[in-house]
This record gives sequence, structure tokens and C-alpha cells, in this order.
Amino acid sequence: MITLRPQHLRKTMYHIVLYEPEIPPNTGNIIRLCANTGMQLHLIHPLAFELDDTRLKRAGLDYHEYAQVQEHANLDAFFEAVKPPRVFALSTHGRRGFYDVEFKSGDAFLFGPETRGLPKPVLEALGQEHVLRLPMLKESRSLNLSNTVAIVVYEAWRQADFTGSL
Repeated sequence: MITLRPQHLRKTMYHIVLYEPEIPPNTGNIIRLCANTGMQLHLIHPLAFELDDTRLKRAGLDYHEYAQVQEHANLDAFFEAVKPPRVFALSTHGRRGFYDVEFKSGDAFLFGPETRGLPKPVLEALGQEHVLRLPMLKESRSLNLSNTVAIVVYEAWRQADFTGSL
């Protein structure tokens, strides 16, 4: 497990969990987002790329050193290490809107791989109340992963009055 914890970062408010991410630039963008918002990023193996991938680094620019990133062998290892009080999965299969939830410090947001989403057993284990959906047009399939993460992060942070921001 790799852990990057720069000295200047404050306590993590929320955990962003990428389950088996596949596209390096998406993960790079999310690293940059986490560096700028103080969220902690968790990468669940297997990853479809190496963390030194050029495309990942290009998307994240020089923000890697400012982000808190942890790798976990699997989802169970994440739960054991972090013990988040609540976990919300984002899925096109969700029936509950993400805007209907009052997020709390320590919550974890779980996102699936870009091409297939979260496995059905993971969604079932979390329960329908914890599987959230972003609104989209009826004909739409899905949003880009890094865009979805950004929308959720900023809504959760907005609810916390952008604690720690300038």
C-alpha cells in the first residue's frame, strides 16, 4: 500500500474510493481534485494501469505530491483499514438522488470501473439506500468518472460549508 500524506493537508472530510479504475487520465484528474479539496483517495486493486503511468501523471499535473492516496488490495481491505461510518456508491442503477442525502464527515463515496460500473453484489451489500444516482437525461448511459466524482465531492463539501477552503 502506498500512502502519500503531505504535512500541510488537514484531516480528511470524505473518502473517494475508486474500485478497480481503468482509465489513467480519469484517476489523474481525481488525484488533482482530491489535492485541491482535501479529500482522501483510495484505489482498490487491481488497477488497469501503473501509478507511474505517463497519462495519469499528465492529467494530475504536479498535484500527486499534494494528494492523500492509499492503495488497497481489495474492497474488504479498504473497509478494514478505514472503517468509514457510511459508504455511498454512485451508480446508474441507483434510485436515490445524491442530492437527497445529508453527507457527514467521514463518509466514503464508492465509484466503479469506467467500462462496467460496480458489481451487483457490491451494490446489493450496500443496500438501496446507499446507492445514489446523478440525474441524467433518460436516454443517457453514464457520465465520465472524473466528472461524477467532482460533482459529488463539491456537493458534499458545499454541505460542509466548504470547510478548510479560502
